[in-house]
Amino acid sequence: MSPTAVGKVLVIDDSALMRKRLSQMLEARGWKVETARNGAQALDLVETCAPDVITLDINMPEMDGLTFLGHVMHRRPTPVVMVSSLTEAGAMATFEALQLGAVDYVHKPDGTVSLDLHRVEEEICAKVAGAARARLPRAGSQRRPTPSPRAQRPEPAAGLAATRTPEKLVLVGASTGGPRALEDFISALPANFAAPVLICQHMPAAFTGPFARRLDQISALRVQEVTSPTSLAPSTVYIGRGDADLVLTRRAGELMATSVPTDGRPWHPSIGRLVESAMGHLSPDRLIGVMLTGMGDDGTPEMTKLRRGGGRTVAQDEETSVVFGMPGALIAAGGAETVLPLGRIPARISVWLQRAPLRRGA
Repeated sequence: MSPTAVGKVLVIDDSALMRKRLSQMLEARGWKVETARNGAQALDLVETCAPDVITLDINMPEMDGLTFLGHVMHRRPTPVVMVSSLTEAGAMATFEALQLGAVDYVHKPDGTVSLDLHRVEEEICAKVAGAARARLPRAGSQRRPTPSPRAQRPEPAAGLAATRTPEKLVLVGASTGGPRALEDFISALPANFAAPVLICQHMPAAFTGPFARRLDQISALRVQEVTSPTSLAPSTVYIGRGDADLVLTRRAGELMATSVPTDGRPWHPSIGRLVESAMGHLSPDRLIGVMLTGMGDDGTPEMTKLRRGGGRTVAQDEETSVVFGMPGALIAAGGAETVLPLGRIPARISVWLQRAPLRRGA
C-alpha cells in the first residue's frame, strides 16, 4: 500500500536524522512537511502552519511528546501519529498518548534513533494518510474519566475455568482508534457478563501484554493476553498477542483460545482468522461479532458469512469511529446486522446474549 496525499504534516522529533528520514518518506508521497525538534518549538508551528497530521516522538528535551500532546489537543485538536520505541516503557507511554487523543502509533524498529526506519515506511505513510481522515473531539472538550471498577470484580468461583464449551462467544475486532474504543467498551461490560470476549486489536507483540494489563485495571471483567492455549471462562476478556493470530482450537474436547503464527494476511492479530476459526467449532448462532474503529477491511468476509449463517453482528457507527474503514467495509458488504454508537454496543450485546438464537436467514 503506497498512499498518496496532498496536505501538511508536522514531524516532531529531537533527532535530526529521524526528522530527515520521516520528511523524505512523506514528501515522496505528496505531503508538505514542516519539522520541529521538540514540543515547545512545535506549539508555535501548529498555529502558523496548521498541519493536517502530526507525527510525534515521546522523549524530547524542553517539552516531551506527552506534554505537547496535552496542549495541542486542548488548543487545536489535530490528528497525531505517535512514533515510539518498541519497548514496554514505550508501550505504556503510547497508551497514555492514545488516552490524551493520539489517533495511532508506529514503533521505531531500533529504538529512539532508528537506522532501519525504512522497514516501517509503508506503515508510517499509510497511518499518516489514515489519520488525516480521523474524527477528533472539539478543542477544549474532555474525555470522560475511565472508571476503575476492579474492586467490583467478584472472586472467581471454584472451577471457573471452562469445563464445557461456552454457550456463546463475543468476537471483537479493532485497529486504528481501537485502544481507546476498547477501554470504553470493556469498562462498560458488567462483572457478571456471561460470555467470554475474544479481542483482536492490531498491535505489535510488545504492546498487547501492557494493553491487557491496562484493561484489566479498568474493567470489572478479568482481562488477559493469550500467549498459550487458554481455557475460556465467563466474565473474562482474552486479548490476542500482537504479531501473531488468535484462534480457537480444541484439546481433549475442550474449546480453547490460543496464539498461533501469522499466515499471509496483512493485519495481525487477524480478526478474520479468529472469526473463521470460531465458526469451525461453534455454529454461527452462538457467536456475536463486533467490528470497531479501524483502517482496512480485516474480518469483513468472515463476519458477513457469520451474519448470513445466523450469527449476530454489530458495527460501530461513523460518528463515534476514529477511522470508519473496518466498520464501513462490514456495513457495505451487508455483514452488519445493526450499526450503533460505541456507547450503545455493550447494552445491545447483553440483550442478544439473553435472547434465543437468531433464526437462519432472519
